[in-house]
Amino acid sequence: MVFVDTGGWIAIAEPTDTYHDVAKLHYARLLMRRVRLFTSNYVIDETMTRLRYDVSHSIACRFYDKYEKAGNRHLITTLWVDEDVTRQAWHIFRKYSDQKLSFTDCTSFALMQNHGIREAFAFDAHFEMFGFMRSLHA
Repeated sequence: MVFVDTGGWIAIAEPTDTYHDVAKLHYARLLMRRVRLFTSNYVIDETMTRLRYDVSHSIACRFYDKYEKAGNRHLITTLWVDEDVTRQAWHIFRKYSDQKLSFTDCTSFALMQNHGIREAFAFDAHFEMFGFMRSLHA
């Protein structure tokens, strides 16, 4: 099981991203090996927002279309942030004031802990700080 973080999605979606080629290849390998992939509604929101603001509306739309197709083909499962996960994330966010964590990161950590996911398709070193493995390193 692998959790796909915002950085992974952006690298896959944005052809000019520094990590585009390696991320795209890694994603294809995960799909080929039939690894169970997960993400969250907050990660998708963050990805869409960053692509829209930092790249373009059309790239954001193209990303969402591909993400939706992958979900429809059961290649990726979207985990939803609910009240319990929000409370867990708030606890993490508040506790680690010395770290530059987004609230979305905190929801991802909570979801990964709750679902027993140990690996992240992420470039963010904070995943390792919380005891998760990263598939890729920046």
